[in-house]
Amino acid sequence: MNPPVNLSLLKSPLTPPFMPKASPLILLIDDENVIRTQIRRFLEKGNYQIIEASNGEEGIEACTRFQPDIVLLDGMMPVMDGFECCAQLQSLPDADHTPVLMITSLDDQVSVDRAFAAGATDYVTKPIHWAVLRQRVRRLIQQSQLLKQLETATKLFHRLATVDALTQLANRMMLDAHLDQEWRRMMRNGEPLSLILCDVDQFKRYNDADGYGHLAGDACLRQVANAISAVAKRPGDLAARYGGEEFAVILSNTPIDGAVEVARMIQSSVKALQLVHPNSSVSPYVTLSLGVSSVIPDRTLNFLPETLITAADKALYEAKAAGRDRICFHPLS
Repeated sequence: MNPPVNLSLLKSPLTPPFMPKASPLILLIDDENVIRTQIRRFLEKGNYQIIEASNGEEGIEACTRFQPDIVLLDGMMPVMDGFECCAQLQSLPDADHTPVLMITSLDDQVSVDRAFAAGATDYVTKPIHWAVLRQRVRRLIQQSQLLKQLETATKLFHRLATVDALTQLANRMMLDAHLDQEWRRMMRNGEPLSLILCDVDQFKRYNDADGYGHLAGDACLRQVANAISAVAKRPGDLAARYGGEEFAVILSNTPIDGAVEVARMIQSSVKALQLVHPNSSVSPYVTLSLGVSSVIPDRTLNFLPETLITAADKALYEAKAAGRDRICFHPLS
């Protein structure tokens, strides 16, 4: 067997200088030095960057570290053959974004089926038809890049549709969807679901204060939102902008006493900001009124997710009517 290519770059703690990612990066895994050299020289003419590995284990290490745009993989290798290597590559993060082109002398139907079963994207046989290799590499990279662009755009559109632009909390649409989802989940599990509605006290007066205005109001809402989200941070919790100066917090698997405690923590966190409110009749600083509701969803009850919102809204109204800067609650069961 020919000696393997020097893979000292894989041991370096820094990303090598050949990876500005302006041109696609190809990981070439083959135990034959001569074959690797031929493929590398051919592909370098197409302005590709090449990383080489001489067996499957080295290939997995290289793929993990350098995240190539495509993997060219020999089927028959020592240490770990290409089929096993391909299967293990599929378990790496973002593996679905990295096409694998198998290059091997095996061209029987069983080997072809085995390659695709292991996760190969395409298959080229040896001896290599260079024009075919060029087209396959180009097409697979283009497809991968288009898929990444589509996924990036999809994530952006989803964020725009579900995140409030001012506060970066979930918006009302996301709140409704999450409430419905958690309602169903708590119903299956027989666990309590709680909701907190928060209202910035006398926020219109804050905007109307001399030297404040809407820009200062926006800054105030962002800081309040940050304080709320810092408290509601469990995996099942969701903090959202409910509308205007109102916020909502969904608390899964949380009974009424736990929800009231979270409400107290939110109230204290906002007070700790000490945002000066010159026109408030409640406090020199920005405060919140909070309404809390809780229920164990049950098919036998005539309750819907909207019922939880109605109860929390009623509690919030009572908190404001009683003088603001306080918490009221309404359990539904």
